[in-house]
Amino acid sequence: MGFPPILRLPFIPESAFMSAESRVASPSGLAPAVPAIETGRWLGAAAALATVSLWAIGLVITRFGLTSGSLSLWDVIFLRMVLPAMLLLPLLWRLPAPPPGRARGRYVLLLFVVAAGAGLPFMLAGSTGMFFAPAAHAGALMPGSMPLFAALLAVLFLGERFTAQRRAGTILMLLGAIAVGGWQIIGGQIGETAGDTWRGDLLFVLAGALWACYTVALRKSGIGAWQAAALAYTSAFALYTPVYLLWLDSRVLTAPLFDIGLQIVQSVASGLLSMALYGYAVRRLGAAPAAAFGALTPALTALLAIPLLGEWPEAVTWIGIGAVSLGVALANGAFSRYNRTNH
Repeated sequence: MGFPPILRLPFIPESAFMSAESRVASPSGLAPAVPAIETGRWLGAAAALATVSLWAIGLVITRFGLTSGSLSLWDVIFLRMVLPAMLLLPLLWRLPAPPPGRARGRYVLLLFVVAAGAGLPFMLAGSTGMFFAPAAHAGALMPGSMPLFAALLAVLFLGERFTAQRRAGTILMLLGAIAVGGWQIIGGQIGETAGDTWRGDLLFVLAGALWACYTVALRKSGIGAWQAAALAYTSAFALYTPVYLLWLDSRVLTAPLFDIGLQIVQSVASGLLSMALYGYAVRRLGAAPAAAFGALTPALTALLAIPLLGEWPEAVTWIGIGAVSLGVALANGAFSRYNRTNH
């Protein structure tokens, strides 16, 4: 699993892209041929869709790694962070210097939230949750909790409006996520899935809350998506590696190269790349709408599980997929005229 391309370079300030887009004009030079805001909205939506696709693939691959028996939970977490941390280490030099005065403490706090929300705490919560609970629960509960937490945080700290349409969309996404991954519990089948599944479910909700905090802190901090990824992965690697090498169970030396390589590849694709794409989507769409796209993950995970894991969704799961899709459309204003004056 990894949450956490050709897109904005981290070395160029966001303002440079905004000013460049605002100068796109028609041949007459009197009016823009394609409004920059409208184009940015579609680019943000495309980045968000690519992100959740990589997330879904990452969930399936992580579950495979944890159930194959060749790698331990601690191996999977380590393999998820080692290559991204090495690749992104040079970007730490590009982090903006803390501002003077009182703003310094606020900036440092935001960087800490970015590192925790997408770094080691998030990786531990999500991966450990998948050790206790199946991938279907992860695919429903993590993205299902992200929109709610992100919307609340965006209203409180970013001043974003939580309209009736977005409320309805969020509710539909949450209900759809429950239908996709949590219908067994609602249907009274707790006895058949007894054990520690509830521990995994709680950890999935915690991971969703952490990622929502990352969403808001990234936007408030003003750092780039690649810089945020560098901060998250390098801090996680620095804190985790000594503990992993000295005290935790490792089977890397005896595991098949295919299993190791699969986890490393997904760490770059569904971890590093998806984080960069998600940061791009946040800046284009806003914190809550970008996080709302995460509710597509249950549907994509269910579809991928058919050929890759042999897991066939029940009828109620397909109903949940429809609810999630409609919720995403509502949350992003697909059924209302886009008002450019509000952006």
